[in-house]
Amino acid sequence: MKALKIGKILLAEPFMLDPNFKRAAVILCDHGGEGSIGFVINRPLNHQINAILEDFPEFEAEVFFGGPVEADSTLHYLHNVGDLLEGSVKISNGVYWGGDFEKLKFLISSELIEPHNIRFFLGYTGWGEGQLEEEMSTGSWVIADADANYLFKTEPSELWQEIMQNKGSTYTVIAQMPDSANWN
Repeated sequence: MKALKIGKILLAEPFMLDPNFKRAAVILCDHGGEGSIGFVINRPLNHQINAILEDFPEFEAEVFFGGPVEADSTLHYLHNVGDLLEGSVKISNGVYWGGDFEKLKFLISSELIEPHNIRFFLGYTGWGEGQLEEEMSTGSWVIADADANYLFKTEPSELWQEIMQNKGSTYTVIAQMPDSANWN
């Protein structure tokens, strides 16, 4: 599947029943022969990073649900500071994954990274070999181009709808569908 690659956004089709992915927007950060990894970018957990990590500089950054895989044991982060954080991986223009954690803490303490530069995620979304392609073939996901503004400037509650609308045409109609059939 040619359009499926790192840096794309996967939008859950509007009637997906899995509560982990209902109206989810997932940024794809790794995709290859062994499987795929992404993070749900529109599910804040209503926790600040300092409530999750004890040995961390005071920092007003919200933590998001990255996905159901290892949600109680792994912390990941996406940021827009690029090479300032060694070891980070470029996902798309203005979006980088991970990097040296001790350097991250130093940059935060030095106020070189501010809350609007980074998103933290508990857990991740993962697919085994061929699993994502299978889900794509059944129409579970809609592919969209990533934009750093989606992560760092758009209100998470509006993200799924905004990205769907930005695709234009039929997707604009899909974006306007009610979240629940009971609303019709």
